[in-house]
Amino acid sequence: MVVMKVKVENTIIEFNVQYGNGKKLSIHIDSSGFITVKAPKDTSKEVINGAIESKGTWILEKLEEIRKARELPQAREYHANGKFLYMGEERFLHELIDCSDLNEEVLKRNLKKFYMTRCKAITEERIKIYQKQLKVKPKIIEIVESKVKWGSCSSGKKITFNFRLAMAPIEVIDYVIIHELCHITHMNHDRSFWRRVGSIMPDYKEKEEYLARHSQSMSL
Repeated sequence: MVVMKVKVENTIIEFNVQYGNGKKLSIHIDSSGFITVKAPKDTSKEVINGAIESKGTWILEKLEEIRKARELPQAREYHANGKFLYMGEERFLHELIDCSDLNEEVLKRNLKKFYMTRCKAITEERIKIYQKQLKVKPKIIEIVESKVKWGSCSSGKKITFNFRLAMAPIEVIDYVIIHELCHITHMNHDRSFWRRVGSIMPDYKEKEEYLARHSQSMSL
């Protein structure tokens, strides 16, 4: 792996180059802002720099988006016009739960109940779609509170989902469902597991990046 730098719009972009047997050059940015260029072997430095420069505006926008997402979220405001994420969109609190004459503690408790209920309903509905495609079926589906996991699958085919998942867009929820269903037959994250995930959702890495970027804002 080779480290290179290019100046774009008065900003130095640092990136790593991986040479391989592929025929096309591609640029990848992970959820932490790490940039990797995958290039055919013998690709010249000039060609690689040119590719970065041509995508310079997009790269800088992506890096800024990642930077903002990693900032600490603002304190939540528990009143009728406070804003909270639901299925990928910001909603006023009064659109999600009844806010009349309730104090902050009760509002927070009721909002958590709302997310728990909706997460259960959404995941149970969506699982029906993907369990048919994957030819697997969980024995138990449970909604839990977790600070570290979006979902899990036990050897006994018990699948759990983090209630905060209801804050994500439906395609991201689908990814977590597919991920956990695939664990019923592939308990490890080996190549066969990721091939199975990719066979249903080829762009699953984008969904992983969304969760990494927005996990702090998906909170109460």
